[in-house]
Amino acid sequence: MEASLQAKILIVEDEPLIAMDIKGILRRNNYNVIGVAHDSETALDMIYNRQPDLILMDINIEGHKDGVEVAEVVQEKYNIPVIFLTSYSDDNTLARAEKTLPYAYVVKPFEERNLKSAIKIALFSFNSNSSSKTISEASLQSIANEIITKKEMDVLLKIMKGLGSNQIAEIEYISINTVKFHQKNLYRKFDVSGKTELVSKILNEFI
Repeated sequence: MEASLQAKILIVEDEPLIAMDIKGILRRNNYNVIGVAHDSETALDMIYNRQPDLILMDINIEGHKDGVEVAEVVQEKYNIPVIFLTSYSDDNTLARAEKTLPYAYVVKPFEERNLKSAIKIALFSFNSNSSSKTISEASLQSIANEIITKKEMDVLLKIMKGLGSNQIAEIEYISINTVKFHQKNLYRKFDVSGKTELVSKILNEFI
């Protein structure tokens, strides 16, 4: 059975229509939606009682805590990956969110394929960090159409961990333009049109 069939996902989103849309996407892709919480109190209760494998967390939710504060509790008490759902947030909120070590950000309004890709990357990255499950550099090289350079491989491995271009640039001490240059080469070498397709191709090959 595929991992996606077993993954239990909790949706924390205070806008009912968006929550319903997300729930439909997850069910179409064989994920097990174990609940939808519209406020922080319900979210924390569901996390404690239902133990999800992944949490989709809107940053701006109702209740005594916002999404970042709920994620802080998750980081402190539970070993559960979090993907933030966000529209616009101020720099201070994003800085707070970053400290909770989320596995990805999905910006609203989002496309279904971007949400699917973020979930797949988060689950894979979490499982890789929790076990010996990894994709080796040799395996990645084997499915590329051309030789991947060391710098391209460094970028690719960070993409597979769910890091965005800004994060990769900061970690590698390179410019965003350089990251995009390596990404463009990777897309060509894997014969894909973008990051979502790149990650999906690799994960479908090995998972």
